[in-house]
Amino acid sequence: MTSNDKGTPGVDVPDGRGRTGLHLTGRDLRGNPRVEVLDVELLASSWYVLRRNTFTYRHRDGRVTTESRETYDRGNGATILLYDLARRTVLLTRQFRFPAYVNDHPDGMLLEAAAGLLDGDDPETAIRREAAEETGHTVGAVEHVFDAYMSPGSITERLSFYAAPYSAQSRTSEGGGVAGEGEDIEVVELDFDKALALIEQGDIADAKTIMLLQWAALRGPFR
Repeated sequence: MTSNDKGTPGVDVPDGRGRTGLHLTGRDLRGNPRVEVLDVELLASSWYVLRRNTFTYRHRDGRVTTESRETYDRGNGATILLYDLARRTVLLTRQFRFPAYVNDHPDGMLLEAAAGLLDGDDPETAIRREAAEETGHTVGAVEHVFDAYMSPGSITERLSFYAAPYSAQSRTSEGGGVAGEGEDIEVVELDFDKALALIEQGDIADAKTIMLLQWAALRGPFR
C-alpha cells in the first residue's frame, strides 16, 4: 500500500474499487475479553484486502502477549452441490486455479462445486446466481447445509454451503461462467460414487467440494 501527499488509497482516499476506511475494520471488536485490538494496518487493497492486525492476548495461564497477524479479506462466499437423485449424479465444474497450480497441483485444473463471492447479496441469492452462471442451471428450492470458515488462520471468508436438485428441465443456459470476468468453466457431470472415488484418488482436491460430497453421502440425498 503506497501513500502520497493526497492520502493513502483505501484509507483516506478511494482505492481502485472506490473504498476508504479499510484500516478501521476490526478496531472495535469487543466480543472476546481476552483480546484487545491495538492497531490495524492496511497493507494492500488492489482487489481483496490485506491487513496487519496487532492485538494483546491473555492466555489461559494469565500471561498477556502482543501478537501480530495478517488477514486476507476477500469477502464471504457461497457454494452449492447440484445433484440428481434418480440418476445418482452430481454436477461440478472444472476451472484453472493459479494458486493451486503454483503449489504443486499438476495443471491447476480443479474439479469443484459451483461457488462464488456474495458481492453484496445474501448467500442464497448469490449461490443461485453462481449456479446459473457456472452450470447453466436455474435451481428451485435450495437446502442450507452449514457455514464454515475455510482457512481461519489467515483468511476471513465464511462460506455458506447449499445443496439442490437439478434436472434437464432446470437447465436454462450453457453455463461456463462470465467471460467478461475471465471465467472459462467446464461443466462436469459425474456419477456420485465416481465423485467419491475421485476424492480418494486425489483428483478432487478442493475442500468445499469434498465437504459437500461427504455430507451428501453421510447426511444428504445419497445417505
